[in-house]
Amino acid sequence: MSADAVVVGSGPNGLAAAIRLAEAGRSVVVLEAADTPGGAVRTEELTLPGFRHDTFSSVYPAGAASPVFGRLPLAAHGLEWVHPAACAAHPLDDGDAVVLYRDLETTCASLEAQGRGDGDAWRTFATPLLEHFDAVRATMLSGFPPVGGPLALLGRAGPATLLRFGALLPGSAVGLGRRLFGAPGSRAWLYAAAMHGDTPPHRPGGAIAAAYLDLLGHAVGWPSPRGGAQALADALVGHLRSLGGEVRTGARVARITASGGRVTGVGIADGEALAAPIVVADVMPHALVDLAGDALAGWYRSALRRFAYGPSTLKVDWALDGPIPWANAEVRGAGTVHVGGSEDELLDAIARSQEGLPERPFLLLGQQSVADPTRAPAGRHTAWAYTHGPQRGVDWVAEQDRHVERVEAQVERYAPGFCDRILARHVLGPAALQARNANLVGGDVGGGTYRLDQVVFRPLPKLSPYSTPLKGLFLGSAATFPGGAVHGVPGDAAARAALGRGLLRRP
Repeated sequence: MSADAVVVGSGPNGLAAAIRLAEAGRSVVVLEAADTPGGAVRTEELTLPGFRHDTFSSVYPAGAASPVFGRLPLAAHGLEWVHPAACAAHPLDDGDAVVLYRDLETTCASLEAQGRGDGDAWRTFATPLLEHFDAVRATMLSGFPPVGGPLALLGRAGPATLLRFGALLPGSAVGLGRRLFGAPGSRAWLYAAAMHGDTPPHRPGGAIAAAYLDLLGHAVGWPSPRGGAQALADALVGHLRSLGGEVRTGARVARITASGGRVTGVGIADGEALAAPIVVADVMPHALVDLAGDALAGWYRSALRRFAYGPSTLKVDWALDGPIPWANAEVRGAGTVHVGGSEDELLDAIARSQEGLPERPFLLLGQQSVADPTRAPAGRHTAWAYTHGPQRGVDWVAEQDRHVERVEAQVERYAPGFCDRILARHVLGPAALQARNANLVGGDVGGGTYRLDQVVFRPLPKLSPYSTPLKGLFLGSAATFPGGAVHGVPGDAAARAALGRGLLRRP
């Protein structure tokens, strides 16, 4: 069997690559090892019948902003974005909370309630970037090198705004928070957003991680697909098939074949060979080395092996007999909750999680059923939370049950009575996450660390991070620029690189 192109992996990046190739009239086959397409975009009844849980990712501000998804007719294939009353909330110990809303002024009021002048400071910071959000988006959600966005920001907003935005990249969230806000609660609210990646608030790169995610909340919201994350994967698959593309599940690629310095196709684990002049791999760097082996140049193999992964993750899903009883009413309507408490407590928990498992871990929590009742039976709810810890130095198997207790105790602090509402729970530790999805290496859900030397140059310093020294082989996973989150940009960029090389025969 042969095709113009083979895509390894059916995550959003793999599907985005396949769609771009199919739009160009190429025959394309997507091979997925799992029984269901979507990669880390999947919905299952993990706890009890009728309770639909997002197994991995769940909230998609970058997906709502994605220029790749935005140009596709995904609504025609069943995708509907659901926006909660608030994007994210950060409860505090005194029963107060700081809340990110889509509306800038409502958010500023929440910050102003924490400290006089904090709302004004956020308005002053955010307004020029929101007025030119298309340029910001083009900087953060484009293929490499991201030149057009900064040039547009320079031309429309002027050099001062461009310089302020550029200064966020090497800056820390702590530094930005102390410049903007006088109240500890406001600063804690900002720091928490940085932890959707793996850049601690006090490290370089934390400022851009926190500010950009909050700006996305104002610009596009923090929505989730109605019915579950799987609806996004299904819509991408549906559109690909409408273009003539093929998706095969239960088809694990065992090797990438090559001859004379160029790709010849792939070998599937069941022994089948599939010939193709182009292979786009939605895999992590170490997996690409394993698949292609000596066909890749030695210097490139060595560089990929040095790619650094992020922290491990423990994820808990709950089936609940009612909504989480947050002490603060505004928190009850938020789709995402950052459970970390005060500024000092949050910073301490994050610092401790670099080396071990803190007694009071910082949590990212989702309660999508509050805005989307299709997630659970009538009157019931779903919720999830995850927390991070080090890849090495922790016996996750031995510690898992105890750490789940710590996670639930943290929620109980801000929502008394939460534990009484738990009907069932499902736990995925780092090893289980990787077993379900090989791209989640060691439980790293971000596609590699975002430390400063790996924020831009992903997976290695190269003008085209998507091409490889093996002619016809392209890397289109979250390990390439602009990185993780669900937006499809790396896969789309890899496919465009393949088309630009003129390696595919014309229909």
